[in-house]
Amino acid sequence: MTGNIPKHFDDLLHRVEIVERTASNPSVIDVVYDSRAVTPGAMFVAMHGGTTDGNRFVENALQHGAVAIATDSLETWKALRATHPKLAVARVEHGRRALAAISANFFGHLENKLRLSGVTGTNGKTTTTYLLESMLHSAGRTCILIGTIEYHVAQEIRPSPHTTPESRDVFELFAAGVAAGATEAVMEVSSHALDQGRVWGLHWDTAVFTNLTQDHLDYHGDMESYFQAKAKMFSGVGAAPPRVAAIHAADSYGQRLIDLARNAGCEIVEYGLDHGDFRADHIQLAANATSFRMITPVGAIDLRTHLAGPVNVLNLLAASAAAMARGLTLEEIARGVENIAYVPGRFQTVDCGQPFTVAIDYAHTDDALRNVTRLARLLAASRNGRVITVFGCGGDRDRSKRPRMGLAAGEGSDFVVVTSDNPRSEDPRAIVEEILPGLVASGVKFAVEVDRARAIRLAIEEARANDVVIIAGKGHEKVQILRDRTVPFDDAEVARQVLLRRCESPRDDTTGSR
Repeated sequence: MTGNIPKHFDDLLHRVEIVERTASNPSVIDVVYDSRAVTPGAMFVAMHGGTTDGNRFVENALQHGAVAIATDSLETWKALRATHPKLAVARVEHGRRALAAISANFFGHLENKLRLSGVTGTNGKTTTTYLLESMLHSAGRTCILIGTIEYHVAQEIRPSPHTTPESRDVFELFAAGVAAGATEAVMEVSSHALDQGRVWGLHWDTAVFTNLTQDHLDYHGDMESYFQAKAKMFSGVGAAPPRVAAIHAADSYGQRLIDLARNAGCEIVEYGLDHGDFRADHIQLAANATSFRMITPVGAIDLRTHLAGPVNVLNLLAASAAAMARGLTLEEIARGVENIAYVPGRFQTVDCGQPFTVAIDYAHTDDALRNVTRLARLLAASRNGRVITVFGCGGDRDRSKRPRMGLAAGEGSDFVVVTSDNPRSEDPRAIVEEILPGLVASGVKFAVEVDRARAIRLAIEEARANDVVIIAGKGHEKVQILRDRTVPFDDAEVARQVLLRRCESPRDDTTGSR
């Protein structure tokens, strides 16, 4: 139950693309898309999905008390008309778009009381949204944050089942946020969400593009389709295009988006490390800090952050461009930067007093691995240390990136431990076999340890003074997904326990473990 005022079926269908409908007009107390969540008086939206078809569960929804059905299936429509002639049913053109419009009607279009900022791209979405939220907070604004790690509704933290949830859940989060005084919403917007219509009807005041590198080709098929899904955010998804588009100008796909967004009528703001409206100068890097001078259209300011590496300079530039588009001053932006200590699982260091660096990072593409090992190399080289990388590849995902990730890890490291990520339904050893050609081609020394906990231990035991150990792939995640079960697993906690045991048994860290 949502606690919202019941709406009539007719009202919920306002501006929905309807093919045909019945005349019944019951009162509806909730809108759901999962038949298991149906309660008496609810409306069930049955839609085709990527892995299942909600139309298979219509009878289950009716048994649980659904009083109205929206379906994107002609067969379901015909069956319901024959078996439930008095039921309120609407056949819709597009299931997920209908869910978005129906949900917006049900929750009273509270999205119109918010200014929406969306961030899309392959890498950097999570950090950029965290930074932007912190900047908005520094200006006294109450925010909703929707993203990979968790959801924030004003000051309340909620778990995040999906980077971008289904539209019905987005509108419920908006409703809860508005009730708590929120005026801003910051969202990670995935390519899946854009392609499937999960954010249909939302008008972005500010849209940010970080970059585009190979990922999710198991879903999109090829890079052009992946790009076109991202591009929808800048031409409008059932709503007007964004007012402001902040785009990474050094990215080749970003250049294409600049033309597309400008033609759509967006105000364009470009950012990049060394050119654009927002750019960086005098960059200074350390393991737990980065400082630089940010050049903007209204002046320059010195920024210092606990976030490490050139990629986080880019994330800061992106967030700053969006924040200024939302009316913030340079001083408010700087306060927001200072107030964020770290982003979970994004070069998150684990310090138990050891004489080397251990960092947890979500890097799960070859581009992200290159970025994080490049940062590790900068830190290690300044102290004559080595880079040791632990990583694997997720199962049931784009297989073509596996050797590319092996090559990236090998080229950026002195020693690599290949292990499991989330193997899901695949054999972990088979996944490793597809990684190995890239590692072999790099010429790096490596070891294979399929058990992730043992792999982390092996890497940490290998480390000596001034080395940098990167544990990549899972970042903030607290579980590991196997073929037949999901088990608790936290890279940071596993690393911490190994480090504590190692610190309890001192050894000569100047010679290494060989």
